[in-house]
Amino acid sequence: MSSRPERVGPELLRGWGLPDPGDSKKARGDVLVVGGSRSAPGAALLAGEAALRVGAGRIALAVPGSIDAQVGVALPEAGVLALPDHADDPFEGDLLDHVTRADVVLVGPGFDDPDETRATLLAVVAAGARRLVLDAFALGVLPSVERDALPPDVVLSPNKDELGILLDRDLRDETTDVADAARRFDAVVGCYGTVAHPDGRLWRVDEGGAGLGTSGSGDVLAGAIAGFVARGLPIERAAVWGAWIHARAGSRLEERVGLGFLARDLTVELTPTVRDTLAAD
Repeated sequence: MSSRPERVGPELLRGWGLPDPGDSKKARGDVLVVGGSRSAPGAALLAGEAALRVGAGRIALAVPGSIDAQVGVALPEAGVLALPDHADDPFEGDLLDHVTRADVVLVGPGFDDPDETRATLLAVVAAGARRLVLDAFALGVLPSVERDALPPDVVLSPNKDELGILLDRDLRDETTDVADAARRFDAVVGCYGTVAHPDGRLWRVDEGGAGLGTSGSGDVLAGAIAGFVARGLPIERAAVWGAWIHARAGSRLEERVGLGFLARDLTVELTPTVRDTLAAD
């Protein structure tokens, strides 16, 4: 198989298409975002909104009990659940039901403690999560988690610092590094426009710019990927769609308003970017 990435653009994505949206929100899938903290409550909010903005049908946020009320007010479209007071406690009741029902669980945005993150990730898996998207602190703890403990369908969305942690070495070449991580963790990996499947397939998004380097941008990307997974795309196509739409939305904002847009501007731009990508000649 060629080690040269396939270039991603509207023509490729239109050829892949998106699943039929059906006639209700249930047809477009359920996303559960597990994350947040007192120091970073907005990360889970950005990820959850991004999932909805790319067309996911329903979103729920599982966050620490110290912030669940505030999060519910900030994103009224989401169901909000409180995580157990102790990260080692198993999931029960509504939280357990949401994990088992979700088409994809995104773990990591806004977490700020590695031990609690690892315990929560293992609790998510024990509760029966079928597909995972891992971001932020969930990536930092991943090397200490046995791969066999996770479901087969896993997407990793690291930045370059997190990619270095996953590989436990200095970065060398982006394409090679992302491909190495995909093989090492038997997962689809997307980083800064390069997406790799563990079987060796590679894609490259040549969109985006400096404006994407803004606080919360990675949370938007992870949420977009989760939204596309929920809609029914294979995980590698969801990662490619997410990478393209996130980067293209950034390009559009830079062209229109210039450097300095916010991550929450990105979330709003995702919806028309999906529309225009599908409609492009």
